[in-house]
Amino acid sequence: MPLDQPIATLGGVTLTLGHLAAAALVAVMLVAVIVLVVSAGRARAEAARQAAEAEARLAEIARNQAEMHGRMAALAEVFSARQSDLNRAIGERLDSLTSRLNHSLTEQTRSTHENLSRLQERLAVIDTAQSNIQALASQVVELQSILSNKQTRGAFGQSRMEAIIADGLPKGAYEFQARLSNDRMPDCIIRMPNGAPPLVIDAKFPLESWELIRKARERGDEAVSQAMQAFRRDVEVHIRAIAERYLLPGETQDTAFMFVPSESIFAEIHENFEGLVQKAHRARVVIVSPSLLMLSIQVIQAVLKDVRMREQAHLIQAEVARLMEDVGRLDERVRKLQAHFQQTGRDVEQILISTDKITRRGRRIEDMEFALPNGNGNRLIDTDGQKSDLVS
Repeated sequence: MPLDQPIATLGGVTLTLGHLAAAALVAVMLVAVIVLVVSAGRARAEAARQAAEAEARLAEIARNQAEMHGRMAALAEVFSARQSDLNRAIGERLDSLTSRLNHSLTEQTRSTHENLSRLQERLAVIDTAQSNIQALASQVVELQSILSNKQTRGAFGQSRMEAIIADGLPKGAYEFQARLSNDRMPDCIIRMPNGAPPLVIDAKFPLESWELIRKARERGDEAVSQAMQAFRRDVEVHIRAIAERYLLPGETQDTAFMFVPSESIFAEIHENFEGLVQKAHRARVVIVSPSLLMLSIQVIQAVLKDVRMREQAHLIQAEVARLMEDVGRLDERVRKLQAHFQQTGRDVEQILISTDKITRRGRRIEDMEFALPNGNGNRLIDTDGQKSDLVS
Protein backbone atom coordinates (compact mmCIF):
# COMPACT_ATOMS: atom_id res chain seq x y z
CA MET A 1 0.00 0.00 0.00
CA PRO A 2 1.47 3.42 -0.94
CA LEU A 3 2.25 5.83 1.90
CA ASP A 4 0.52 8.73 0.17
CA GLN A 5 -2.81 7.01 0.06
CA PRO A 6 -5.33 9.13 1.96
CA ILE A 7 -6.96 7.53 4.88
CA ALA A 8 -9.09 10.22 6.52
CA THR A 9 -9.82 13.96 6.36
CA LEU A 10 -9.68 15.95 9.61
CA GLY A 11 -10.45 19.68 9.55
CA GLY A 12 -9.69 19.95 5.90
CA VAL A 13 -6.41 18.15 6.28
CA THR A 14 -6.06 14.89 4.53
CA LEU A 15 -4.35 12.26 6.53
CA THR A 16 -2.39 9.70 4.61
CA LEU A 17 -0.87 6.42 5.55
CA GLY A 18 2.57 8.08 5.65
CA HIS A 19 1.25 10.65 8.05
CA LEU A 20 -0.14 7.93 10.19
CA ALA A 21 3.14 6.01 10.11
CA ALA A 22 5.07 9.16 10.94
CA ALA A 23 2.71 9.92 13.81
CA ALA A 24 3.09 6.37 15.07
CA LEU A 25 6.85 6.64 14.79
CA VAL A 26 6.79 9.90 16.72
CA ALA A 27 4.52 8.36 19.33
CA VAL A 28 6.85 5.42 19.68
CA MET A 29 9.79 7.74 19.98
CA LEU A 30 7.97 9.77 22.63
CA VAL A 31 7.13 6.63 24.53
CA ALA A 32 10.75 5.54 24.26
CA VAL A 33 11.91 8.93 25.49
CA ILE A 34 9.44 8.81 28.36
CA VAL A 35 10.55 5.33 29.24
CA LEU A 36 14.17 6.43 29.11
CA VAL A 37 13.39 9.43 31.29
CA VAL A 38 11.48 7.30 33.77
CA SER A 39 14.26 4.70 33.78
CA ALA A 40 16.85 7.40 34.28
CA GLY A 41 14.83 8.79 37.21
CA ARG A 42 14.50 5.43 38.68
CA ALA A 43 18.21 4.81 38.16
CA ARG A 44 19.03 8.11 39.80
CA ALA A 45 16.66 7.30 42.67
CA GLU A 46 18.17 3.83 42.98
CA ALA A 47 21.65 5.33 42.81
CA ALA A 48 20.68 7.91 45.44
CA ARG A 49 19.20 5.16 47.58
CA GLN A 50 22.28 2.99 47.17
CA ALA A 51 24.46 6.01 47.92
CA ALA A 52 22.41 6.66 51.06
CA GLU A 53 22.67 3.03 52.02
CA ALA A 54 26.39 3.13 51.33
CA GLU A 55 26.72 6.23 53.49
CA ALA A 56 24.65 4.59 56.18
CA ARG A 57 26.81 1.50 55.96
CA LEU A 58 29.94 3.62 56.03
CA ALA A 59 28.54 5.43 59.09
CA GLU A 60 27.66 2.09 60.65
CA ILE A 61 31.15 0.80 59.85
CA ALA A 62 32.67 3.95 61.31
CA ARG A 63 30.47 3.61 64.40
CA ASN A 64 31.36 -0.05 64.68
CA GLN A 65 35.01 0.82 64.21
CA ALA A 66 34.72 3.45 66.95
CA GLU A 67 32.99 0.93 69.19
CA MET A 68 35.68 -1.59 68.29
CA HIS A 69 38.36 0.94 69.20
CA GLY A 70 36.53 1.60 72.47
CA ARG A 71 36.22 -2.09 73.19
CA MET A 72 39.84 -2.63 72.25
CA ALA A 73 40.80 0.17 74.63
CA ALA A 74 38.57 -1.33 77.35
CA LEU A 75 40.04 -4.74 76.68
CA ALA A 76 43.51 -3.25 76.81
CA GLU A 77 42.66 -1.63 80.15
CA VAL A 78 41.14 -4.89 81.40
CA PHE A 79 44.13 -6.85 80.16
CA SER A 80 46.42 -4.33 81.78
CA ALA A 81 44.52 -4.60 85.07
CA ARG A 82 44.42 -8.38 84.80
CA GLN A 83 48.12 -8.40 83.99
CA SER A 84 48.76 -6.28 87.08
CA ASP A 85 46.57 -8.55 89.22
CA LEU A 86 48.26 -11.57 87.71
CA ASN A 87 51.69 -10.12 88.35
CA ARG A 88 50.68 -9.25 91.90
CA ALA A 89 49.16 -12.71 92.47
CA ILE A 90 52.23 -14.38 90.99
CA GLY A 91 54.42 -12.22 93.21
CA GLU A 92 52.35 -13.10 96.27
CA ARG A 93 52.42 -16.78 95.34
CA LEU A 94 56.15 -16.61 94.79
CA ASP A 95 56.58 -14.86 98.14
CA SER A 96 54.36 -17.42 99.84
CA LEU A 97 56.14 -20.26 98.07
CA THR A 98 59.48 -18.81 99.04
CA SER A 99 58.34 -18.45 102.63
CA ARG A 100 57.01 -21.98 102.69
CA LEU A 101 60.16 -23.25 101.03
CA ASN A 102 62.28 -21.46 103.60
CA HIS A 103 60.08 -22.79 106.43
CA SER A 104 60.19 -26.28 104.93
CA LEU A 105 63.94 -26.08 104.56
CA THR A 106 64.21 -24.90 108.16
CA GLU A 107 61.95 -27.67 109.39
CA GLN A 108 63.78 -30.20 107.23
CA THR A 109 67.10 -28.99 108.59
CA ARG A 110 65.80 -29.21 112.15
CA SER A 111 64.27 -32.64 111.51
CA THR A 112 67.50 -33.81 109.89
CA HIS A 113 69.45 -32.53 112.86
CA GLU A 114 67.08 -34.30 115.26
CA ASN A 115 67.24 -37.50 113.21
CA LEU A 116 71.01 -37.32 113.18
CA SER A 117 70.98 -36.81 116.93
CA ARG A 118 68.65 -39.77 117.36
CA LEU A 119 70.80 -41.77 114.97
CA GLN A 120 73.84 -40.96 117.05
CA GLU A 121 71.94 -41.98 120.18
CA ARG A 122 70.87 -45.23 118.54
CA LEU A 123 74.39 -45.83 117.31
CA ALA A 124 75.54 -45.34 120.88
CA VAL A 125 72.87 -47.82 122.00
CA ILE A 126 73.97 -50.21 119.26
CA ASP A 127 77.56 -49.86 120.41
CA THR A 128 76.44 -50.61 123.96
CA ALA A 129 74.39 -53.57 122.73
CA GLN A 130 77.34 -54.78 120.69
CA SER A 131 79.56 -54.63 123.74
CA ASN A 132 76.84 -56.48 125.68
CA ILE A 133 76.63 -59.07 122.92
CA GLN A 134 80.37 -59.51 123.03
CA ALA A 135 80.18 -59.93 126.79
CA LEU A 136 77.31 -62.37 126.35
CA ALA A 137 79.30 -64.28 123.75
CA SER A 138 82.15 -64.58 126.21
CA GLN A 139 79.66 -65.78 128.81
CA VAL A 140 78.27 -68.32 126.34
CA VAL A 141 81.78 -69.55 125.72
CA GLU A 142 82.24 -69.83 129.46
CA LEU A 143 78.91 -71.65 129.71
CA GLN A 144 79.97 -73.99 126.95
CA SER A 145 83.19 -74.69 128.80
CA ILE A 146 81.15 -75.31 131.94
CA LEU A 147 78.80 -77.70 130.15
CA SER A 148 81.72 -79.58 128.66
CA ASN A 149 82.53 -80.90 132.12
CA LYS A 150 80.26 -83.44 133.79
CA GLN A 151 80.66 -82.07 137.29
CA THR A 152 80.12 -78.46 136.22
CA ARG A 153 77.03 -79.50 134.22
CA GLY A 154 75.60 -81.12 137.34
CA ALA A 155 76.33 -77.95 139.31
CA PHE A 156 74.61 -75.88 136.60
CA GLY A 157 71.39 -77.95 136.81
CA GLN A 158 71.54 -77.92 140.61
CA SER A 159 71.93 -74.14 140.80
CA ARG A 160 69.06 -73.51 138.38
CA MET A 161 66.76 -75.85 140.28
CA GLU A 162 67.72 -74.22 143.60
CA ALA A 163 67.02 -70.74 142.20
CA ILE A 164 63.52 -71.74 141.04
CA ILE A 165 62.61 -73.37 144.37
CA ALA A 166 64.11 -70.58 146.52
CA ASP A 167 62.15 -67.96 144.55
CA GLY A 168 58.85 -69.85 144.79
CA LEU A 169 58.71 -71.33 148.31
CA PRO A 170 59.22 -69.86 151.77
CA LYS A 171 62.15 -70.92 153.88
CA GLY A 172 61.47 -74.06 155.85
CA ALA A 173 59.28 -75.52 153.10
CA TYR A 174 62.29 -77.10 151.35
CA GLU A 175 65.78 -78.42 152.07
CA PHE A 176 68.76 -78.97 149.77
CA GLN A 177 71.02 -82.01 150.11
CA ALA A 178 68.89 -83.55 152.89
CA ARG A 179 69.90 -86.99 154.11
CA LEU A 180 67.38 -89.84 153.93
CA SER A 181 67.19 -92.98 156.04
CA ASN A 182 69.07 -94.98 153.40
CA ASP A 183 71.93 -92.48 153.68
CA ARG A 184 71.10 -91.01 150.24
CA MET A 185 71.16 -87.25 149.70
CA PRO A 186 68.74 -86.01 147.02
CA ASP A 187 69.32 -82.59 145.52
CA CYS A 188 66.16 -81.18 147.12
CA ILE A 189 63.17 -82.26 149.18
CA ILE A 190 59.98 -80.23 149.51
CA ARG A 191 58.08 -80.64 152.77
CA MET A 192 54.41 -81.25 152.06
CA PRO A 193 51.60 -80.02 154.36
CA ASN A 194 49.47 -82.03 156.79
CA GLY A 195 52.40 -84.29 157.73
CA ALA A 196 52.61 -85.82 154.26
CA PRO A 197 55.98 -87.26 153.16
CA PRO A 198 58.30 -84.85 151.32
CA LEU A 199 58.67 -84.64 147.55
CA VAL A 200 62.13 -85.50 146.15
CA ILE A 201 63.68 -83.56 143.23
CA ASP A 202 66.79 -84.77 141.41
CA ALA A 203 68.82 -82.39 139.21
CA LYS A 204 71.61 -84.75 138.05
CA PHE A 205 70.41 -85.06 134.46
CA PRO A 206 72.97 -86.71 132.08
CA LEU A 207 73.72 -83.62 129.98
CA GLU A 208 76.95 -85.16 128.64
CA SER A 209 74.89 -87.69 126.65
CA TRP A 210 72.86 -84.89 125.16
CA GLU A 211 76.04 -83.06 124.26
CA LEU A 212 77.18 -86.17 122.37
CA ILE A 213 73.96 -86.08 120.29
CA ARG A 214 74.56 -82.42 119.43
CA LYS A 215 78.12 -83.14 118.31
CA ALA A 216 77.09 -86.30 116.41
CA ARG A 217 74.75 -84.30 114.15
CA GLU A 218 77.83 -82.84 112.50
CA ARG A 219 79.15 -86.30 111.57
CA GLY A 220 76.08 -87.95 110.02
CA ASP A 221 72.97 -90.01 110.71
CA GLU A 222 74.79 -93.12 111.96
CA ALA A 223 76.66 -91.16 114.60
CA VAL A 224 73.40 -89.49 115.64
CA SER A 225 71.69 -92.88 115.97
CA GLN A 226 74.49 -94.21 118.17
CA ALA A 227 74.48 -91.06 120.31
CA MET A 228 70.69 -91.28 120.71
CA GLN A 229 70.95 -94.89 121.85
CA ALA A 230 73.61 -93.89 124.40
CA PHE A 231 71.42 -91.01 125.57
CA ARG A 232 68.40 -93.30 125.93
CA ARG A 233 70.45 -95.81 127.91
CA ASP A 234 71.90 -93.17 130.26
CA VAL A 235 68.50 -91.61 130.95
CA GLU A 236 66.95 -95.02 131.64
CA VAL A 237 69.75 -95.75 134.13
CA HIS A 238 69.19 -92.37 135.77
CA ILE A 239 65.41 -92.92 136.03
CA ARG A 240 66.00 -96.34 137.60
CA ALA A 241 68.49 -94.84 140.07
CA ILE A 242 66.01 -92.13 141.15
CA ALA A 243 63.26 -94.70 141.70
CA GLU A 244 65.53 -96.99 143.72
CA ARG A 245 67.23 -94.33 145.83
CA TYR A 246 64.55 -91.75 146.55
CA LEU A 247 61.14 -93.50 146.46
CA LEU A 248 61.01 -94.77 150.05
CA PRO A 249 57.56 -95.94 151.22
CA GLY A 250 56.34 -93.86 154.16
CA GLU A 251 59.36 -91.58 154.07
CA THR A 252 59.01 -89.84 150.71
CA GLN A 253 56.24 -89.33 148.19
CA ASP A 254 55.58 -92.19 145.80
CA THR A 255 56.52 -89.83 142.93
CA ALA A 256 59.81 -88.01 142.35
CA PHE A 257 60.83 -85.20 139.96
CA MET A 258 63.70 -85.51 137.50
CA PHE A 259 64.72 -81.93 136.64
CA VAL A 260 65.88 -81.21 133.07
CA PRO A 261 67.64 -77.80 133.06
CA SER A 262 66.71 -76.94 129.45
CA GLU A 263 63.35 -76.47 127.73
CA SER A 264 64.79 -77.59 124.39
CA ILE A 265 66.08 -80.86 125.86
CA PHE A 266 62.71 -81.43 127.54
CA ALA A 267 60.89 -80.85 124.22
CA GLU A 268 63.33 -83.14 122.39
CA ILE A 269 62.74 -85.95 124.91
CA HIS A 270 58.96 -85.75 124.52
CA GLU A 271 59.22 -85.54 120.75
CA ASN A 272 61.85 -88.18 119.93
CA PHE A 273 62.11 -90.30 123.08
CA GLU A 274 58.52 -91.21 123.91
CA GLY A 275 59.70 -94.54 125.33
CA LEU A 276 61.74 -92.75 128.00
CA VAL A 277 58.69 -90.73 129.04
CA GLN A 278 56.59 -93.89 129.35
CA LYS A 279 59.31 -95.69 131.37
CA ALA A 280 59.66 -92.71 133.68
CA HIS A 281 55.88 -92.65 134.15
CA ARG A 282 55.83 -96.35 135.04
CA ALA A 283 58.72 -95.83 137.47
CA ARG A 284 56.78 -92.90 139.09
CA VAL A 285 59.43 -90.41 138.01
CA VAL A 286 58.11 -87.19 136.47
CA ILE A 287 60.40 -85.40 133.98
CA VAL A 288 60.06 -81.63 134.53
CA SER A 289 61.54 -78.65 132.69
CA PRO A 290 62.26 -75.29 134.39
CA SER A 291 58.80 -73.96 133.46
CA LEU A 292 57.01 -77.11 134.69
CA LEU A 293 59.01 -77.07 137.92
CA MET A 294 58.08 -73.42 138.42
CA LEU A 295 54.40 -74.25 137.83
CA SER A 296 54.59 -77.17 140.28
CA ILE A 297 56.23 -74.91 142.88
CA GLN A 298 53.43 -72.38 142.46
CA VAL A 299 50.82 -75.11 143.01
CA ILE A 300 52.66 -76.32 146.13
CA GLN A 301 52.89 -72.73 147.35
CA ALA A 302 49.10 -72.31 146.94
CA VAL A 303 48.53 -75.57 148.84
CA LEU A 304 50.84 -74.44 151.66
CA LYS A 305 49.07 -71.10 151.84
CA ASP A 306 45.69 -72.87 152.02
CA VAL A 307 46.99 -75.10 154.83
CA ARG A 308 48.25 -72.09 156.74
CA MET A 309 44.88 -70.42 156.34
CA ARG A 310 43.13 -73.55 157.59
CA GLU A 311 45.48 -73.70 160.57
CA GLN A 312 44.69 -70.09 161.35
CA ALA A 313 40.96 -70.47 160.74
CA HIS A 314 40.03 -70.16 164.47
CA LEU A 315 42.08 -66.96 164.70
CA ILE A 316 40.38 -65.64 161.61
CA GLN A 317 36.94 -66.48 163.08
CA ALA A 318 37.83 -64.70 166.34
CA GLU A 319 39.01 -61.66 164.42
CA VAL A 320 35.80 -61.71 162.35
CA ALA A 321 33.72 -61.90 165.56
CA ARG A 322 35.56 -58.90 167.02
CA LEU A 323 35.13 -57.13 163.70
CA MET A 324 31.38 -57.76 163.81
CA GLU A 325 31.27 -56.35 167.34
CA ASP A 326 33.03 -53.23 166.10
CA VAL A 327 30.56 -53.02 163.22
CA GLY A 328 27.62 -53.31 165.69
CA ARG A 329 29.02 -50.52 167.86
CA LEU A 330 29.57 -48.42 164.75
CA ASP A 331 25.97 -49.03 163.66
CA GLU A 332 24.66 -48.01 167.07
CA ARG A 333 26.72 -44.84 167.09
CA VAL A 334 25.65 -43.99 163.56
CA ARG A 335 22.00 -44.38 164.55
CA LYS A 336 22.54 -42.08 167.54
CA LEU A 337 24.23 -39.58 165.27
CA GLN A 338 21.30 -39.86 162.85
CA ALA A 339 18.86 -39.11 165.70
CA HIS A 340 20.96 -36.07 166.65
CA PHE A 341 20.92 -34.93 163.04
CA GLN A 342 17.12 -35.35 162.87
CA GLN A 343 16.66 -33.34 166.09
CA THR A 344 19.05 -30.72 164.77
CA GLY A 345 17.03 -30.57 161.54
CA ARG A 346 13.81 -29.99 163.48
CA ASP A 347 15.50 -27.29 165.57
CA VAL A 348 16.75 -25.64 162.40
CA GLU A 349 13.22 -25.72 160.95
CA GLN A 350 11.85 -24.00 164.11
CA ILE A 351 14.60 -21.40 163.90
CA LEU A 352 13.75 -20.77 160.24
CA ILE A 353 10.06 -20.32 161.14
CA SER A 354 10.98 -17.78 163.82
CA THR A 355 13.35 -15.90 161.52
CA ASP A 356 10.65 -15.85 158.83
CA LYS A 357 8.14 -14.36 161.28
CA ILE A 358 10.65 -11.78 162.45
CA THR A 359 11.47 -10.86 158.86
CA ARG A 360 7.83 -10.40 157.89
CA ARG A 361 7.11 -8.41 161.05
CA GLY A 362 10.07 -6.13 160.33
CA ARG A 363 8.90 -5.71 156.73
CA ARG A 364 5.45 -4.65 157.90
CA ILE A 365 6.94 -2.23 160.39
CA GLU A 366 9.08 -0.83 157.61
CA ASP A 367 5.96 -0.45 155.45
CA MET A 368 4.22 1.45 158.33
CA GLU A 369 1.73 -1.35 158.96
CA PHE A 370 0.99 -1.16 162.72
CA ALA A 371 -1.26 -3.15 164.99
CA LEU A 372 -4.73 -1.72 165.55
CA PRO A 373 -6.84 -2.61 168.59
CA ASN A 374 -9.35 -5.14 167.36
CA GLY A 375 -9.80 -7.29 170.44
CA ASN A 376 -7.79 -10.26 169.15
CA GLY A 377 -4.58 -9.56 171.06
CA ASN A 378 -2.45 -11.76 168.82
CA ARG A 379 -3.29 -10.39 165.40
CA LEU A 380 -2.13 -7.39 163.47
CA ILE A 381 -4.44 -5.39 161.28
CA ASP A 382 -2.88 -3.62 158.33
CA THR A 383 -3.58 0.01 157.63
CA ASP A 384 -5.65 -1.15 154.66
CA GLY A 385 -7.95 -3.10 156.98
CA GLN A 386 -6.62 -6.63 156.23
CA LYS A 387 -5.67 -9.08 158.96
CA SER A 388 -2.05 -10.12 159.35
CA ASP A 389 -1.10 -13.81 159.56
CA LEU A 390 1.67 -13.08 162.12
CA VAL A 391 1.46 -14.56 165.55
CA SER A 392 2.72 -12.32 168.34
